[in-house]
Amino acid sequence: MPRLRFDHPANQAHYPIDMSNTKPAIPKGTRDFSPLEMNRRNFIFDTIRSVFDLFGYQPIETPAMENLTTLLGKYGEEGDKLLFRILNSGDFLSGVDERELYRENAGRLSPLISEKGLRYDLTVPFARYVVQHRNDITFPFKRYQIQPVWRADRPQKGRYREFYQCDADVIGSDSMINEAELLQIADLIFGKLGIKVVIKLNNRKILSGIAELIGYADKIIDITVAIDKLDKIGAEKVNEELAERGISAEAIEKLQPIIHLQGANGEKLDKLSELLAGTADGPEGISEVREILALAGLMNIASTLELDLTLARGLNYYTGAIIEVKAADVAMGSISGGGRYANLTGIFGLPGVSGVGISFGADRIYDVMNELNLFPAGTSSTTTVLFVNFGKREEKACITLATGLRQLGINTEVYPDQAKLKKQFSYADSHRIPWVVIIGEEELARGQVVLKNMQSGEQQTLPATELAGHIR
Repeated sequence: MPRLRFDHPANQAHYPIDMSNTKPAIPKGTRDFSPLEMNRRNFIFDTIRSVFDLFGYQPIETPAMENLTTLLGKYGEEGDKLLFRILNSGDFLSGVDERELYRENAGRLSPLISEKGLRYDLTVPFARYVVQHRNDITFPFKRYQIQPVWRADRPQKGRYREFYQCDADVIGSDSMINEAELLQIADLIFGKLGIKVVIKLNNRKILSGIAELIGYADKIIDITVAIDKLDKIGAEKVNEELAERGISAEAIEKLQPIIHLQGANGEKLDKLSELLAGTADGPEGISEVREILALAGLMNIASTLELDLTLARGLNYYTGAIIEVKAADVAMGSISGGGRYANLTGIFGLPGVSGVGISFGADRIYDVMNELNLFPAGTSSTTTVLFVNFGKREEKACITLATGLRQLGINTEVYPDQAKLKKQFSYADSHRIPWVVIIGEEELARGQVVLKNMQSGEQQTLPATELAGHIR
């Protein structure tokens, strides 16, 4: 099929786009990734994937777009506003009453012209997948997914409109072992990446008990949305927001000692047991947290585990444990989070199937590792060896040796052109290739090679038959 040429006069008549003075650009909140960045990102993905594999999670993928009926109403009112909607194919305005176009009501118009949207996260598509494929999977079902998601958020440091999530979920099991293992997974992943983290834990049932204790059980979402911002806006602003949401001054005052509770995890839980003893859900939430922490204690988790009563992420579908991970040495939002959801699949017609999962934000993890200079040297390049090209005769020897190295799993390039040595060395430097092999006329005659270490500058002559063993 011939390519459509926009510089051809015949096509400009149909596509009147003047690109002569337009600088290429990408949408705000998205990024291009260079080879160096991709190598480092793949290091993160491979590390996360290897830990998921250790715990028996299996990979799946779902489409980038979902039906809006799948996505809407799963993330709360604020989340719905952040969904990227996709216009219907073809004439998307066909069948729309002209009067709708002049009502300036996006809420009424949107479902008429858009039936699909880009996925907001990987958890809701996973729930849809489970229900749709319920006859093909065995419960408990443990899956992981490493794919991009999209949110129409305001771009800022550590927050993008397109970013990757790395999710692990187990569905069809109520056991707290799953929650404890997710804490262990987070600890292992960040240990392998060299990031010191604090793993925070809370429970939706504890938050329900707190809301009931202060007399506003029906306003749990309003209360938790406000107190979840404590680290970002401070206690005074949180209290102002609570008042704006209809919480009385007396209830706000009663809430203060709870959300500012200090001490070790056991001490916090003991105090909560006294305070929430008469509430409907509080005691069960406290019991669950105690069990998770006891199980985690058997797993040699090195990271700090902290019960944080202000942690209230994702309450529109979390029903039990809530998990959040923050880097200890960088001012950054959460780099991982998750929790227990008992009702998510019920929305899609499969009630009574409980699940729990965790998500790792690869882009924020990348930014943390970059800021702390944590990437190993080997992640700078995919190529280990470069053969210098001196001409046709030497080139043949290089190709033969390069083929042998590749068969041994050593990433190898042969410089394709006969160019000046300085240019070929510059190529190796710019691609951070650690070894350069030189085969000149003398080396060719003697069956030898010159191996140069590009980092130290040292070079040595050795038999060509010993090249692979030396590099390995």
